[in-house]
Amino acid sequence: MTQETIYPVRPPEKPGMVTAIGVLTLISGISNILAGLGITFSVVVFTLGIGLICFPFTILPAVLGIFEVMYAIKLLANPVETTEISQTIAILEIVTLLGGNGLSPIVGVLALIFANDQRVRDYFAALRSATVVKIQSV
Repeated sequence: MTQETIYPVRPPEKPGMVTAIGVLTLISGISNILAGLGITFSVVVFTLGIGLICFPFTILPAVLGIFEVMYAIKLLANPVETTEISQTIAILEIVTLLGGNGLSPIVGVLALIFANDQRVRDYFAALRSATVVKIQSV
């Protein structure tokens, strides 16, 4: 009779750039949430409710901010709870420049630059490939 034991593999050491992406994304997410809610509130209040028509456009930074915060929490967890850098979030951060946001585009560009670093790519490749080791005993 063969018995199979599963031992978790120790995750590789997290590069500092991954932590930096997580912290910057968290800061950007919080600022986007506050900015989105602030813009929405001010448009609705100062137009005496008529600005509710603009609600879908003014709330978009807040929605992006929620996704950024959730993603940052995954990156800052130990071990990391995701297996790749989200290029979609980084690109959407860059697009927020169209809305007048100055912080998020910088974070998006840094995230894309850090994601192309060889140590970061190797780290996420190691996370994808080594999740568990199976040892068989007789």
